[in-house]
Amino acid sequence: MRDNRRAEIETEAGTARITWWSAEEPWAVLALGHGAGGGIGTRDLCAIARTLPADGVTVALVEQPWRIAGKRLAPAPKTLDTAWRGLWPALAEPGLPVVAGGRSAGARVACRTAGELGAVAVLALAFPLHPPGRPESSRAAELLGAGLPTLVVQGGNDPFGKPAEFPEGPYGMVEVPAADHGFAVPKRAGITEEQTVMTITDAVRKWLRPLRE
Repeated sequence: MRDNRRAEIETEAGTARITWWSAEEPWAVLALGHGAGGGIGTRDLCAIARTLPADGVTVALVEQPWRIAGKRLAPAPKTLDTAWRGLWPALAEPGLPVVAGGRSAGARVACRTAGELGAVAVLALAFPLHPPGRPESSRAAELLGAGLPTLVVQGGNDPFGKPAEFPEGPYGMVEVPAADHGFAVPKRAGITEEQTVMTITDAVRKWLRPLRE
């Protein structure tokens, strides 16, 4: 259930915002940051926020300061990391294990900072392995350097990195068939948006359950 609780957090990079989707009896917090091209209203973030509280996971959707300020372009990665570090105490305040996560650029932030901040795991949605058409500019080191249990949920037709392009490593991979970077699927694939969303949420729920044990 959503409790409509929003909190604005002052960071060295500006004012960030957390929207809480709270479980009645939570055992963990899943913090999710957005990508560089949009906010927290994407189909994957919204679906997870609606679904996970029923499993006892409170979802915290995080808006970076540049979005709150109405800017169109995301700042440099180090600025994104600064804001994430600054709002982390608010994510940890409930006293529960925190899973760091996000989509696209938000996934990169989570991977880069999870270990130092004390996260228990990392969820990477649509991880941008490389810029489109530039596989030589790999960001695999960020993913492999997380050092924590990690799940990647990746579109099968993501121009920022298809599942087969990812290197082997200590992380799980779930492919969303025919989906692009925004997890949209062409009509010719014969897959509904509902099926796509279920693939994402089922994967996240299944992955999180063992962390409770």
